Parts: sequence; C-alpha cells; structure tokens
Amino acid sequence: MHRDVKPHNVMIDPEQRKLRLIDWGLAEFYHPGKEYNVRVASRYFKGPELLVDLQDYDYSLDLWSLGCMFAGMIFRKEPFFYGHDNYDQLVKIAKVLGTDELNAYLNKYRIELDPNLSALVGRHSRKPYTKFISAENQHLAVPEAVDFLDKLLKYDHQERPTAKEAMAHPYFHPIRNAESSRSRIQ
Repeated sequence: MHRDVKPHNVMIDPEQRKLRLIDWGLAEFYHPGKEYNVRVASRYFKGPELLVDLQDYDYSLDLWSLGCMFAGMIFRKEPFFYGHDNYDQLVKIAKVLGTDELNAYLNKYRIELDPNLSALVGRHSRKPYTKFISAENQHLAVPEAVDFLDKLLKYDHQERPTAKEAMAHPYFHPIRNAESSRSRIQ
C-alpha cells in the first residue's frame, strides 16, 4: 500500500508515456487482518477509513486517493474534498456522498464516531456528480469518467475496485485501443 497517493507524488514522462508513483515513505506491505496506522496520507486524499480510525484497512485506500485526484481532474476542482482538518474532511465527503451511506459503513464495521464529529457531520443526502459538471469541464466529465469515479469513491473500502479491476474499466478502453493500434503500426 502506498498510503500517500496525491498529485505531488505522481510523475509523468509524456515522451515515454509513463506515469510513476513516487515517495514511498509511508508505504507498507499489506497483510490481511493486520491493523495499520491511520495517521497516513495527505488530508485531501485520505480515505474515510482513516478519518473514522478504522485500522483494518487495505490497498483500496490508494484507490480512494486516486478517486479524489480523478474527481479534481474531471471536475476541475482541486482538491475535490477541501477539508480544513480531518473532521472537516469527513464533513466535506459526507456532503457529496451522503450520510446514509456513511452510517451504513459505520454500522457494518461497528464504528462509533466521536460525538463532536458526529454533530459536525450532520445529515446530508447524496449529491449527484452531475451537479459538478459545467461548461468548463463537460468534455472531461464524460459518462465513463463519472462511472469510474463513482466506483472509486465508495465509503466502504471493500466495495472499491482493485487496481486491476480499475484498469479494466471502460473509461480506459480508448487508451487500450490506441495502444494496440500503435503497437500494430510499429
């Protein structure tokens, strides 16, 4: 698990068409059932599991962080979840994903929120991603992109795709098709 996926840790070589994830200082090998420190990741990219102190998390944390970056890219709103501290970060997430799903997640894992945090979170209905689409970003927020985002930004880490599943998403079909065409030409 990288545990600090964010724009500053992504390097892109456009000539070689390569993307590299850097700064593995917070990385940890994943062992099922092991509890991990929740004081990792940069605030705007922290998964809900870290914000509610769930120590039994896994590599899907990195997929949440990817979702935060991706939302910032397609909606041209960076960072997408702009919390002023960890409590406010969960509030910002709840204002988009809704509190019904948050409460279902908390109940599933028997997590009790700090009463102060619970009061701050309040009650919010899920906001459709279409609310973030504008004339400036509609060429980026295409249906496949929004569907991909929806799969990444799940409260429940067990519902997020694996990296392999994410790469197989239809959003990436044009890239795969272009790559296969390029290799046939060479």
